[in-house]
Amino acid sequence: MAQTPPYLVGLVGTGVTPSLTPALHMAEARALGLDYVYRTIDLTSLSLAPDQLPDILTWARRLGFDALNITHPCKRLVVEYLDRIDPLAEALGSVNTVLFTDSGLVGYNTDTTGFETAFRTGLPGASVEHVTMLGAGGAGSAVADALLRVGSRRLTIVDLDGARAEELAADLSRRHGVEVGHATTEALPRLLAESSGLVHCTPTGMKEHPGTPFSPDLLRPDLWVADIVYRPLDTALLRAAGEVGCATLDGGRMAVHQAADAFRLITGQQPDPDRIIRHFHDLVAPNRVPA
Repeated sequence: MAQTPPYLVGLVGTGVTPSLTPALHMAEARALGLDYVYRTIDLTSLSLAPDQLPDILTWARRLGFDALNITHPCKRLVVEYLDRIDPLAEALGSVNTVLFTDSGLVGYNTDTTGFETAFRTGLPGASVEHVTMLGAGGAGSAVADALLRVGSRRLTIVDLDGARAEELAADLSRRHGVEVGHATTEALPRLLAESSGLVHCTPTGMKEHPGTPFSPDLLRPDLWVADIVYRPLDTALLRAAGEVGCATLDGGRMAVHQAADAFRLITGQQPDPDRIIRHFHDLVAPNRVPA
């Protein structure tokens, strides 16, 4: 049997050195018998600026990379340097996976497909009649698109920056042919009282940004709560939601499924999401001893 050629993949963004993505990809590749090397290209540690992205793409191709994952702050910047973009990523205006092909650079967005799969598998049967999404940044855009694809009948985008929430809502309304609402955080008490579910898409809850994005007193048992923060997995918001009795979805599932989708695009082989989830939990276990 012919041996599969080795894969060389990178992750481009600021502060990506601690990312779990390389370990997830390489562990799954080993399980499938693939020769697969994944390296971070940390703009911060390499003293590179985001506007040097065209040079990074050029050199990655010359050095034999098969693909790059793209993260903050380059997901929108990279779009103009691609030869072809998957329609879903083009509609979002954001790319997190770039394949180097014989016909040029091709861009995809697996953040949105990753959240869609995470939601369908992690909160099966959850009502999407009225969903409030907190955070209108790049991650929020991908998540909101997924929420509309899973059938949300009423979606409201909430952000500290009311103009940013309005802009995202208008874009979603135009592309999906539905009316998407927008509000500032002052409206959260009213919105959460009316909502069937909440998705949190801000950095609050991360180690560098501890706490909850709003008072836990606004939670109620029949409200499901999803958080896209995955370090830590058990955010203060999810702990508070669990104590109230809410169904919850942690950010690990989105991280795993976006990685699985990218792996499939890069290799053409079907990864095992359950195996990736198990490895992910091994990596984030609080008492794990570093290798």
